[in-house]
Amino acid sequence: MTQPDERPKKLAERLAPVLAQLQRQSVVETVTHRQQQNRSDLIENLVHRQQSAALVRELNKLNKADIGHLLNMLPADKRHTVWQELPNPVAAGVLLELNDSVAEDLIELTDETRLLAILESLDSDELTEIDDLIPNHVLRQAINALEANERHWVTQTIAYPEGTVGDNMSRDSLTVDEGCSIHEAIERVRSAPELPPQTDKLFVTNRHHQLVGIVPLIDLMRHPDHTLIRDCMDKDVVSFSPDDDAEDAGQAFERYDLISAPVVDEHRRLVGRLRVETIMDYLREVAENQALAKEGLKADTDLFGPILEGARERWPWLVINLFTAFLATRFISVFEGTIQQLVALATLMPIVASVGGNTGNQTAALVIRGLAMEQIQTGNLGYIYRKELTISLVNGILWGTLLGLAAWLLYNSMLLGMVMMAAVTLNLLLAALIGISVPILLDKLHKDPAMGSSVVLTFATDSMGFFLFLGLATLILV
Repeated sequence: MTQPDERPKKLAERLAPVLAQLQRQSVVETVTHRQQQNRSDLIENLVHRQQSAALVRELNKLNKADIGHLLNMLPADKRHTVWQELPNPVAAGVLLELNDSVAEDLIELTDETRLLAILESLDSDELTEIDDLIPNHVLRQAINALEANERHWVTQTIAYPEGTVGDNMSRDSLTVDEGCSIHEAIERVRSAPELPPQTDKLFVTNRHHQLVGIVPLIDLMRHPDHTLIRDCMDKDVVSFSPDDDAEDAGQAFERYDLISAPVVDEHRRLVGRLRVETIMDYLREVAENQALAKEGLKADTDLFGPILEGARERWPWLVINLFTAFLATRFISVFEGTIQQLVALATLMPIVASVGGNTGNQTAALVIRGLAMEQIQTGNLGYIYRKELTISLVNGILWGTLLGLAAWLLYNSMLLGMVMMAAVTLNLLLAALIGISVPILLDKLHKDPAMGSSVVLTFATDSMGFFLFLGLATLILV
């Protein structure tokens, strides 16, 4: 049994020595620069070499994934310091672990000669993962340096649109001819220089290189050696086309518990393999994109990037938010006379808007998830509207009544309580309607359904909440 002190350290504990060394290096070099004015160049050079050696020793204790995480969490100056100390083969692996914005920053920092040396350490599959981050002229040189078959593979793969199966597939797969025996198939596996990641099956092809079935690796142990592959293979194969949507493929992986799956062209010829690791990484990125797009942000935003760049990225949605907030205040200004007569309205207005915003966001989240899972279709859209509006009506009557009673007790006005109940109920119905309609409309326009939904919902529930509450108060109380 593994002893407690032998267990792998937590990520924070593994990174702590490197972070401490970076801080120490910064302090020592700053002090040296201030104190050694006459011999500053010589002293600084010696100190820099000493601190760099100490940093390299600490970095050598980390794996590539940990170094990638470290670079993602460092400010730009320290990030550049660590990047410069990495050997080219290590830098190549680390590059695959970075956020796009961080990777672009480091690629831009790296001179062309070193960048080409780094790219030489990547295989063809890895090169296709970051092709969109590399300057075109450097990418062409890196592709031209590959062997002919790998060059053809990379050129073909990067031509597929982002978000397709072809953009996410790999070329590492084990194939066997249908006329082979179990013994020959086992030898094929044994003779492979390296078993491709997530290999759980052999792809069976005919003499025309067309996919005709699969053989799970475990089945190779269950049949006699002389059994032919065609007699024991599974012909019911879940396969994909390079042009298929990667999100649809991800749902199929979940539905059929796939670890890997073949990718075939229109003639059923095997062109690649889709792995569960790759497709799950893609789905995670999509989920991050949707979560941040809902707030008007990008998933590849560098948390430690330049301040001005971060501020500029948020300007468009800030402008929209300010504009919608200004419009909401115009609804209030229409009822200034009513508010002056009944000051209690000013204290109750935020409650109506807040409850509506919460309901709208909940409804929108369910609809966005349904669209992502392809559960919402034209045939069941009417049912979704009826269900969500009914839920909002029930919640509006229930919680609107409770809030109305509270307003009645606080301000000793039954009519004010009735206005509160009616406004909350109507605003919840409106919030549910918008929470369904906005994502559906964006999806019809081929836009991300999560993009800016919260901004639209906030504007609608705030402005209409104020309008309904103050409008009803004007009609009933004044």
